[in-house]
Amino acid sequence: MNTKNQLNQIASERALLVQVVIGRAGRIVAKDSLEELERLADTAGAVVLGSLSQNRPAPTPKYFIGEGKIEEIRQACQQVNANLVIFDNELSPVQVNNLDQAIGVKVIDRTEVILQIFARRAHSAEAQIQVELAQLQYLVGRLPVSEKQARFSGGIGMKGPGESPLRLRNEPMRRRIKDLKDKLETIQERRERTRSRRPWAAVSLVGYTNAGKSTLLNTLSGTDAYVDDRLFATLDTKSRLVHLAEGVEALLTDTVGFIRHLPHGLIASFRSTLEEVAEADILLHVADAGHPYVSEHCEVVFETLAEIGADKVPAILVFNKCDTPAAGERIEELLKMYPGSMAVSALNRQGIDALKSRLTEMISKYPIRAGMGNKTDES
Repeated sequence: MNTKNQLNQIASERALLVQVVIGRAGRIVAKDSLEELERLADTAGAVVLGSLSQNRPAPTPKYFIGEGKIEEIRQACQQVNANLVIFDNELSPVQVNNLDQAIGVKVIDRTEVILQIFARRAHSAEAQIQVELAQLQYLVGRLPVSEKQARFSGGIGMKGPGESPLRLRNEPMRRRIKDLKDKLETIQERRERTRSRRPWAAVSLVGYTNAGKSTLLNTLSGTDAYVDDRLFATLDTKSRLVHLAEGVEALLTDTVGFIRHLPHGLIASFRSTLEEVAEADILLHVADAGHPYVSEHCEVVFETLAEIGADKVPAILVFNKCDTPAAGERIEELLKMYPGSMAVSALNRQGIDALKSRLTEMISKYPIRAGMGNKTDES
């Protein structure tokens, strides 16, 4: 199947979303997660036709969802003519295969949608290697039980390594995984050598996906890095030298956005990229002040930073988009809730000068890097 046909098939996919709320998970978190899944599906190229939810004390081993809900899902797919079911939960290979057969349409989970988006958004050689590695590690235990399932015949979850189930056998996949890990190891070593020679303080932009990190990078550096309103617009790291004050500069790096339930395979595969965060001198944690669940998003970022070993790096929590109507009076509450945080608008430059001053003050705590930067400027 050629690329054009693949994209046409993806665009024609009509999805029904399914969410299983386990135990006493909060309604706010569940609602935000389902709305986020809809945006993920849209970013991946599917048309969302509706959604179904079920509360359960625990998932079932066979289907994850209760068996009584299977018939409801099947009928809903027939009523809206859906040809894809997307679960807002991580499913095991056995559960995916069982659901495929029981419902009669292709079933994928949240992880597979995110992997598809990453595959479509990866442009640099490094990002493509990292995405392929994550996909192969995900697929190695999920090969079709039978040819009838045609798990790799097209659509979301297909783009990436290979198309035919017969060609995706464990041993070749494991060899390819080793090759990709070796390539990333080489990239990591090169990054370490580059970091050891840099004369400026390193500032990494982190935050929940679509919080406005790329826009803030553009505003601080006066450049025009790619900006998109969809999720995961940035996969390839972008670094810009930013003038903060007389004789003070910093290397500002934009990184991939975080998200709830970010697949662990992606975190592992993007290790060489995420080390830019862990090795930074300062973090700018960017949050969307106007998002109704901004506090929950901040907690996801805090947890992810801890997972990659970056939770001890000095950080400034920056509430972006503070000029939007959605932010309203909530911005004052957020600033009180998170002492030391700042409010900015990357679009209209509100609070940008104050942010630069704060960064300058923090960089003064790194006299060796700042001194090297000044020496470089004078030479």
